[in-house]
Amino acid sequence: MNVPVKIKRLANGAGLELPAYTTPGAAGMDVLAAVEKPITLAPGRRALIPTGFSVALPPGYELQIRPRSGLALKYGIVVPNAPGTIDEDYRGEVGIIILNASEENVYITRGMRIAQAVLAPVVRAVWQEVDELDTTGRGEGGFGSTGH
Repeated sequence: MNVPVKIKRLANGAGLELPAYTTPGAAGMDVLAAVEKPITLAPGRRALIPTGFSVALPPGYELQIRPRSGLALKYGIVVPNAPGTIDEDYRGEVGIIILNASEENVYITRGMRIAQAVLAPVVRAVWQEVDELDTTGRGEGGFGSTGH
């Protein structure tokens, strides 16, 4: 299913490709870093990386920002709030929080594929306040209560 999404290239995104699917079966679009000069991320440090674009999502959709598995495995680069959410009514530059979870410096350079974006439908809850909830075998068992 194709969903039209308006995208605006910002001045700092000049010369960069817009987010794109790299294979026909890809769920996520690669997002590039729109940094003017390389950024050095020391171990355990994080930075907000500009992307050089803003979007106007259609009603009922969000843009989820997720880590790229290759970067996480090879360099320890993660998106700490994954998935990050770009709401349908946000019009500012999309920025991506990157965390260096490795033990070595990581360098973010212009045009580097830093994350992936997945367009997803939004399902909104309508609360139904009740006095009691139905019972289940698990009940109130929380973290680790299922034996795994």
